[in-house]
Amino acid sequence: MTTIQFIARRPLAGLASLALIGATPIAATLALPAPAYAAAGSLDSAVAALRGIKTMRADFTQTDRSGQSVRGKMTLKRPGKIRFEYGQGVPLLVVSNGKTLTMVDYEVNQVERWPISNSPLGALLDPNRDVKKYGRLRQTNNDNVLSVEVKDPNKPEYGTITLIFVRDAGAPGGWELTNWVALDAQNNRTTVRLENQRYGVSVSDSTFTYKDPRRASRRPR
Repeated sequence: MTTIQFIARRPLAGLASLALIGATPIAATLALPAPAYAAAGSLDSAVAALRGIKTMRADFTQTDRSGQSVRGKMTLKRPGKIRFEYGQGVPLLVVSNGKTLTMVDYEVNQVERWPISNSPLGALLDPNRDVKKYGRLRQTNNDNVLSVEVKDPNKPEYGTITLIFVRDAGAPGGWELTNWVALDAQNNRTTVRLENQRYGVSVSDSTFTYKDPRRASRRPR
């Protein structure tokens, strides 16, 4: 079963996972002052900003195309680890151990896995590979905003992700990742906005493990 087929079964699961599948640009909605002296960002700027994040914690708000939103906590650690823990009432967990992306649905005791390379989320986890190879800049008309669209033209079923950065001298590489927008092959769009980003925090590798609900649901023979 593909990720898209699993998402289609349950709207809530879709809301939780579409952020990992693709994107459309939203930089035009950001109205920030653009000093004339500011140098425009580049693809290398985006790669440097992402690679400069060794660890990060952030609050996120995820909104689907109908306006339905959920909130949660995101934790990232290089190389290749990320965790999306959703708030109360959303029995889902999305976690990567660096090789495999896993979605755990505690409501129905189901676990789905797929290679991280099959999702544009890899642009966050391995920017040198994905952003450099599959990324392209999108026009923002603002030197303080950087928009990068990442997609594999040979694998449209993996979707697209557009990463939005805002110039910030205090962020790694001088650019802070503020949000991304996901678009899957069925044009289902989800926006993820980050707040309260904290860099260089202590993060244990155990953060990127999970309790398998299938084991707990098994009855002893």
